[in-house]
Amino acid sequence: MHLTNQDPLLRVESLKKVFRSGETDLLLFENLSFRVNKGEMLAIVGQSGSGKSTLLHILGALDRPSSGAVYCANSQVHALSEDAAAEFRNREVGYVWQFHYLLPEFTALENVAMPLLTRGQARSEAEREASGWLRQVGLEQRAHHRSGELSGGEQQRLALARALITKPQLLLADEPTGDLDGGTAEVVFALVARLHREHQLTSLIATHNLGFARRCHRVLRLDRGTIEEVAPDSLPA
Repeated sequence: MHLTNQDPLLRVESLKKVFRSGETDLLLFENLSFRVNKGEMLAIVGQSGSGKSTLLHILGALDRPSSGAVYCANSQVHALSEDAAAEFRNREVGYVWQFHYLLPEFTALENVAMPLLTRGQARSEAEREASGWLRQVGLEQRAHHRSGELSGGEQQRLALARALITKPQLLLADEPTGDLDGGTAEVVFALVARLHREHQLTSLIATHNLGFARRCHRVLRLDRGTIEEVAPDSLPA
């Protein structure tokens, strides 16, 4: 099935997540329902602890809901086996976290190539593709530096290249600028927006930065276990 820009790439229905804490259940959210069309850039905002990260983990098949359904492209994400979930993540999803999770003993080039190497792709081919992605994020001059030799902003740009080298349909970014100063955060957000457009991604970005959220196509606010859509231009710049 080929999705057009009018079809929802992601469909979330009556999603609920409960954590067991000792003898009690902690309800994080319930009855979350929304759709994200192919090509949309969607911000998820809300207070710390509102469940933004958990929601992204569920959408990306890293966690399971307590109930409800998540459909992405042709997959029933909520019902995947562990092996099928791993394949779905590897094929369809690119992740960028607040902390980059780069491998410090490897160079920038090797870090970006790693997802292709773990798929069994030949090293020469994987590194050629990785070199192209380093160029796209402006790090071609840093290819042979270890990740620890890079600045925070460079590390996050490297993490973005690693997330996208597998050509995912869906980009999930959890506070991707949260650890960066204002100017560096702006550079990283502008890069996310440019790559989103150029590679026709569908992107969900959890962020505390309302100025960045305002620049997305749509904004969902998680608050006290429920979700509501708010107009981007209603947020402070």
